[in-house]
Order: sequence, then C-alpha cells, then structure tokens
Amino acid sequence: MTTLTAAAQARPGWSRWLARWEALLIVALLGLIVVGNSLSPFFLTAGNFANLIAALMEVAIMALPMTLIIIVGEIDLSVESSAGLASALLGFLWMSHVPLPIAIPIVLAVGALGGLVNGLFVAKAGLPSLVVTLGTLAVFRGLALIVLGPIGVSDFPPAFTELGFGHVPGTLIPWPFVIFVVLAVLLTVILHQTWIGRQIFAIGKNSGAARYSGVRVSRVKIGLFVLSGLIASLAGIILTSRLSSARADAAEGMTLTVVTVVLLGGVNIFGGSGSIPGVVLAVLAVAVMQNALRLASVTVEVQSIALGLLLILSVVIPTSAHRAKSAIDRVRGGRPPPADSVPRGEQRIPTVEEERS
Repeated sequence: MTTLTAAAQARPGWSRWLARWEALLIVALLGLIVVGNSLSPFFLTAGNFANLIAALMEVAIMALPMTLIIIVGEIDLSVESSAGLASALLGFLWMSHVPLPIAIPIVLAVGALGGLVNGLFVAKAGLPSLVVTLGTLAVFRGLALIVLGPIGVSDFPPAFTELGFGHVPGTLIPWPFVIFVVLAVLLTVILHQTWIGRQIFAIGKNSGAARYSGVRVSRVKIGLFVLSGLIASLAGIILTSRLSSARADAAEGMTLTVVTVVLLGGVNIFGGSGSIPGVVLAVLAVAVMQNALRLASVTVEVQSIALGLLLILSVVIPTSAHRAKSAIDRVRGGRPPPADSVPRGEQRIPTVEEERS
C-alpha cells in the first residue's frame, strides 16, 4: 500500500463529503437565500417559500426521470410537449364529459405511449435521442393543438384543483411537493440501492461493456423513456390543476429549466454519474434564484439570461474540476500525461507497435 493510498483511506469522512458536488450546492443554496433576503423583506416568509416551491414543482417532477435518462447517456427534450399534450387531452376528455377518475389514467397511458415511441426509436432503431426527442417535441405539441385547439378549459371541480394549489392540512406544504418528495425517494432507492440502478450506471459508463456483461441495454433505455413520458404527463396534470386551466401550450419552455436543474444537480451530461439528491438541491437552488429575481422586479428577459448562464456553468464547472482532478492524480501518481496532450511542436515517441505498422 502506497503512502498516498494510506492517506486517502485515512482521510476523515467529512472531508470526502465536503468534496462532493452536493456540498457545493448546499453552500450555493444558502448564499442564494442570503441574497434573496437582502433583495426583499418578504423573501424569508413561510408563504413566500410555499409559493416558490409550488412554482417549480412541475419542472422538478419532470427532472427526476430526466436524471436517469441522462445518466444512461441519452436525453429527452420532449418532456414539455408531453406535459402539454397531457393537459390538452385532459381538457378535451373533461369537455366530453369523461369523469376525471377515468380521464386521468387515459392521459397517463398516452404519456407512457409517447415515451415508448421515443424509446423504440432510440433503443431499437439506434437513432440519436437528441434528434428523436426534438422531433417528438414538435409532434406532441402539434397533437395537443389538434386535440384542444387554441381554446382553454377551466371548469374543473374544486377537488381536482385542490391538488395543484392546495396544501397539506395544517401546513403550507403544497401537495405537488409531497408528490415530488415521494417520487424522489422512490427513484433514489431504485438508482442507488437496486440492481436496476447498477445497470443504469453501467450503461452510462460504457454501453457496449454493459451489453456484453448481460445488461439488456435496449430494455432499460425503453423503460426509462416510458417512465419519462408517464411522469411528464403527471406533471401536465398537476400543472393543469394548479392553473385551473387546460391548454395546448401548457408547460411551453420548461425543457430548458428541466435540463438546467439536472445538470446543475451534478449529473454528467455524457452519462455514467449523477444522483437524485443533487438534483433535489438544484431544484431548490433554481427555485430560490427565480423567486428572488421576481421579488426584485427583474424582467423575464434577465431571468432567462440568468438561467442560460446557470446551464453553461453547470457543465463547465464539473468538467473543469474533473480535468483538474485527473491532472493532479497523474502528477501525484507519477504517471505520464495522455498521448493526446502532447503540446504542439513536440513530437511524441511512437511505440514499437506503431513503428511496425
């Protein structure tokens, strides 16, 4: 055992925890709370915190399956249109006098079917998920417009709208937040405590090696896309309830925020690593930031710029940190730099195999 290895094993647990991305998110969240309090005297109130949580719950719920999809090295850009189609279909069924206990399962089934279409194109046809889901983003939105048109449906019963903007009795905790927490805990257990989670990480790290190890890569990817479509439809139902209105353009523009939250939560855009707790912290950080900007009367355009910069930083910072850590580990281990890192103007000495070829 080398001295460095022994020192690494002797390092206290708290120092290893402080090096995690989640610890940085906690610090950032506390900093945003301090800034928000300085911008408005109404920020640190129970009612405001309930509002800022409720305002981002649909995005937060859609971010959970997106986390799993990005970990396996794919992406789903159609989530906002799936939510919009769910809202439009729910409004159409309600106008057609279909009871909500029947209409809601139909809407969820349609969302799962849309996810199945995405999964088959990606996993079976071998098409890039970026292109496939960008196409279904437009297809699902077009279907929503066909189903409901430009009209809105807003005569839902109070028992349904209570789901969207109601609170747990005796508290200011919104019901959508309860749904989000339940889903987050469930997916955390699946991702980090079960063989399904190990397969998800294996696929993200090396899809080919996972397939040769017996992992049914196609089946796992299809299942994740189905889950994404199902939960996106659930988010569309919750959004319809919260706004007390079903529209074909519901959830428009939410995909950018969903992807930002997932990447800010420490999920590697190239797949193979990430965690649900990190995404939960990122949801809270983005919610606090947006709420603080609104209370400070910052324009929507500036808020959009802030979100875009946050997306860029969520990719640049982890990538730079990983490269720096790799360089430090190489120096400490006495290993030479990678062959492709030789500076320009210097010639790399070829190996014996390269000279023979």
